[in-house]
Amino acid sequence: MQRTILVVDDEPKIVRLVRTYLERAGFRVLCAADGTAALERFYETQPDLVVLDLMIPATDGLDVARRIRKTSQTPIIMLTARGEESDRLVGLELGADDYVAKPFSPRELVARVRAVLRRAPNGGAEQLLEQSHGSVLGRDIIVNGALVVDTIKRQVTCNNRTVPLTSYQFNLLQQLVRQPGRVFSRTQLVEALQTETYEGYERTVDAHMKNIRRALADDARHPRFIETVRGVGYRFLEQE
Repeated sequence: MQRTILVVDDEPKIVRLVRTYLERAGFRVLCAADGTAALERFYETQPDLVVLDLMIPATDGLDVARRIRKTSQTPIIMLTARGEESDRLVGLELGADDYVAKPFSPRELVARVRAVLRRAPNGGAEQLLEQSHGSVLGRDIIVNGALVVDTIKRQVTCNNRTVPLTSYQFNLLQQLVRQPGRVFSRTQLVEALQTETYEGYERTVDAHMKNIRRALADDARHPRFIETVRGVGYRFLEQE
């Protein structure tokens, strides 16, 4: 089945280049030059992934990402200018799955699109990241206290409530919950989940972890699920 990618950028040369490479890779490509058009296209067509430039007219990329995340977990790859670290972090906190800094290689962007789609629901077979030490039902469902992680459907529930997570957030939580009590450094989490193209930018882990906690209604100061180990990383707490 052909996947649809929505490319949002106001620079025609970049749009043409990205479109050419994505279409050569077998994707159907839709384009928008500003935030208003991007949102209209998104709701009309429900693409499989959005490539989103942050600096676009009408409605900026961060606001577009924020509005998309209110109703959808569709993967988002941000395009950013070098040096915009704060914008990248804000974008990741809003739920973006990855980012590519300009100038970029179109081949790299295609590789990242493929990688993010593999991590997304229905994106392909999941690799077992670690040997599980939690309670596993049929190898596909991990149960730890009130938290249930379905690794095939890629769904998380907590106290029978569905927890909305992006594909990267799901993978991070899965990695932690498989080995409760084990401390993972940020570097280990990046390395465990990276694709062949993902840049090991450790602070993105913090941004994603903040979103996971928000989704779980977990207080970082008095955590029930995820504890920050200062100077090291994170661990999933043993559940009763």
